[in-house]
Amino acid sequence: MEKKNIAVVMGGYSGEYKVSLKSGELIFDSLDRNLYRVFKVVILENEWYLLGDNGEKYPILKEDFSAMVHHEKIRFDVCFNTIHGKPGENGELQAYWNIIGQKYTGCNFYQSALTFNKKDTLAVLAKYGVPSAESVYLRKGESYDTDEILSIVGLPCFVKPNQSGSSLGISKVKAKEEFEKAIALAFDEDEEILIERFLDGTEVSVGVVDFQGETTVVGITEIFSENEFFDYQAKYEGASQEITPARLDDETREKVEKIAKRAYDALGMTGFSRSEYIIVNGEPYMLEMNTNPGFSSASILPQQAKHYGISIQDLCGNEVEKALAK
Repeated sequence: MEKKNIAVVMGGYSGEYKVSLKSGELIFDSLDRNLYRVFKVVILENEWYLLGDNGEKYPILKEDFSAMVHHEKIRFDVCFNTIHGKPGENGELQAYWNIIGQKYTGCNFYQSALTFNKKDTLAVLAKYGVPSAESVYLRKGESYDTDEILSIVGLPCFVKPNQSGSSLGISKVKAKEEFEKAIALAFDEDEEILIERFLDGTEVSVGVVDFQGETTVVGITEIFSENEFFDYQAKYEGASQEITPARLDDETREKVEKIAKRAYDALGMTGFSRSEYIIVNGEPYMLEMNTNPGFSSASILPQQAKHYGISIQDLCGNEVEKALAK
């Protein structure tokens, strides 16, 4: 049997590209070399290239996403998408791959674009009975009345970019005087922002994948941040405690699992996903869904899979095989 060519596609155009490179390393190392020839492909704003074993760069030809390596034209049977943020988590890359007929892992361009937009995701999921915090949405340049917004969401509240990953540009606002600064910070990251009621409860991160044809909750992790909230520093620089499995009673755990599966299926998801919820009085409220969650050895999803009993090799292999079968 001839080995399939798999490109592990990493990098991206956002501040998260460093995290993506680490995720890519783990996936690159985990794919079964008996089945696949595995390549690293790095996509940055100013260059796309296949990265050789000794650090040499071979440009990616955009007409068919191939590369010339020592006079051999390499095309990929599957692209393993592990870009966090743009263009791999907002649907742009998937739409391009669809057009050129390139198979890839994870969800389609529509699910990527939708879930990258927090407001739209929560609006769609509300129709399926998935609750979320009360919020107000603003576009850049729109006039707004601070008092009116705060009368809806209360204090403290969260101000966050609608489409940034990795908790960049988020502020927890405790006093009215901090509101303007928080809005400016969020607008630095995005043209649209969301102002959300603060939910006082237990934050959990829920990993859901479709593994061997079944929507599977691989784990529920309790997030105990040393910072004010689970921000970039807490997420990637170790300023948080993550407890897997989360300390929940059976009834609450079942409720969280049920809602996480419902959200995944309702959106027509496939591939890796990690959703954040806050549990208030036993009720889970959804914050957001990530369709390309961090996948370095320190990340939540691989830890959950390990705990669940799925090896990283099987988890990644399952994604490749699904993509090949498309």
